[in-house]
Amino acid sequence: MSPIDGRPRGRRLRDRVPVRLRHHWKPAGALCAGLAVMLYAFGDARISPYVTSASRVEADTITEDVKGAVGLYDTSVKHSVQLEYEQTDFDKMMKEFKKDGTKDSIPADLTIDGVFLQDVGIRLKGNSTLMSLRGNRGGGGQGGMPGGAGGGMPGGGMPGGGMPGGAQASGAPTGGGEGAQGDRSDQADQGGQDGQGGQAGQGGQGGQAGQMPGGGRGGGMTQYNLSADKPEELPWLIKIDEYVEGRAYQGEREISLRPGSNAQVPVNEALALSLIDGTGEPAERFGFTALKVNNRPTAVRLMVENPDTEYAEAVEGESVVYKARAGGTFDYQGDDPSKYETSFRQLNKVGSQDLEPVMKLTEWVEKSSDEEFAADLGKYVDVDSFAHYVATQNLLMNFDDMAGPGKNYLLGYDLNSKKFSVLGWDYNLTFSGDATAGPDEQMSMGGGPGGPGGQGGQDGQDGRAEQNGQGGQPGEAPEGMPDMSQLPEGMPDMAGGGPGAPGGDGDDTAGGGRGGGMMSGHALKERFLELDAFDAVYKKAYQDLYEKFYASGKATKALADIAGQVTRAGVPAKEVESAVSTLRTTVTERTAALAKDKEVTG
Repeated sequence: MSPIDGRPRGRRLRDRVPVRLRHHWKPAGALCAGLAVMLYAFGDARISPYVTSASRVEADTITEDVKGAVGLYDTSVKHSVQLEYEQTDFDKMMKEFKKDGTKDSIPADLTIDGVFLQDVGIRLKGNSTLMSLRGNRGGGGQGGMPGGAGGGMPGGGMPGGGMPGGAQASGAPTGGGEGAQGDRSDQADQGGQDGQGGQAGQGGQGGQAGQMPGGGRGGGMTQYNLSADKPEELPWLIKIDEYVEGRAYQGEREISLRPGSNAQVPVNEALALSLIDGTGEPAERFGFTALKVNNRPTAVRLMVENPDTEYAEAVEGESVVYKARAGGTFDYQGDDPSKYETSFRQLNKVGSQDLEPVMKLTEWVEKSSDEEFAADLGKYVDVDSFAHYVATQNLLMNFDDMAGPGKNYLLGYDLNSKKFSVLGWDYNLTFSGDATAGPDEQMSMGGGPGGPGGQGGQDGQDGRAEQNGQGGQPGEAPEGMPDMSQLPEGMPDMAGGGPGAPGGDGDDTAGGGRGGGMMSGHALKERFLELDAFDAVYKKAYQDLYEKFYASGKATKALADIAGQVTRAGVPAKEVESAVSTLRTTVTERTAALAKDKEVTG
């Protein structure tokens, strides 16, 4: 009781502390003080878990697999996809993308081949493909490459005018060729003299708008005129489980709607995937579909299986699959696994396996001598499979493979053999370049073979053509090529570096490579091709695949089948034939050229 007013007296603060803690307050106080010091000193430090478990279990499992009436990638039937979303969500997403390149998902309702799925996620997909959505950035014409519209490249664009093969440039109403006047600038990347912007596309007349990509001379690196006002033409990634954990559609969590619509739908990518299928190497499944977005007109699109957890789990054997990131590197970066997260994303067995195998591979490739590389590559990599991969990229005229600016490859690590295989994906730039290129020539974006260690100018020169407005020679950067380090945010790193790259001084500071202008390069591929020790296995793979792709007539037959699929999806037959004819010419030229090469025919 209180001695003053007789009311019950409250417990003192020290009496509220448990007796045991009062008796041992010194150790407890020391512990708290120690935690405070650690928080102050290391509060912003990042702890990177290093998984050492030998488990091979996939933790991220499908719990709800929605069945459909027809197979998602059944190419014998007509497909339909409908997306419905709130316009306010779309507007917010586009605002954030234009501001800083963020590609966040928004909720949408999906109806696919008559099956309704509520609350899937959709987001923009791509890097350089989406440049036209970012507006006038980097000093270029609206939506185009820096330096102007039309051909898109300042001072002449690519050899032959405009983009490779005369393909349409972003934001250009009529493709390559004679284009808009480049802007005046004192930047070093402008193609004109004394700081004047050269005219875009002076190298020659480019293709017309609406031309389908995919021919070595009539397609390739098409830059689409994308607009937020035409969402049915945007490249989308549909994520079935974005808002409903564990859900899939016919075993698929992700579906990719590739760039290009209607008469520009990428038949070249479909052809590449058709040829790879059946060779023993993984290839994404695909199908053509009619797409309707809200109340917009219907557009024909190519939908492709996106490399995800299920795709990785389907790789032959017990494998962990790592996807290379467009802005990443294959350099060895030490023993901290967090340093590799910007270069590779683990697709499966997350939590039971880790990036340690990739770290060891990059270290060995970087530090091994040529003798060690030739003798021991088979301990790290499935050499036969790798030869198959490298030969495939050449035969399909794909400059944007593991050594290209997009770094479009996967690393599959077999847990039993402890060896890597390289898997391809993203084949929308196949059949670009020189159809006569042989097995020892590397493809380049400029439309010609770069050749091993292609020349890009001597003594550190940038390798540009002397005449303003003229395209460079095969293996060189075209005259007036902009400074790749100054491209808009989101564009893959394609800057100089490496022997033969434009503006490079051989120090690989920006991921340059050997031969082929804008190729980023990849040490594993380059060393494999440079060393005589692997000539036999590479040429054997090349000869076998040449027989399967071209000599057998498979490419011609597959192209005819694909043309039928596109027509069935809704593109008028006349437009399909007009577009496919260019790719058919490329296939014919490629077949004839390789048939004359004794290294190919044996």
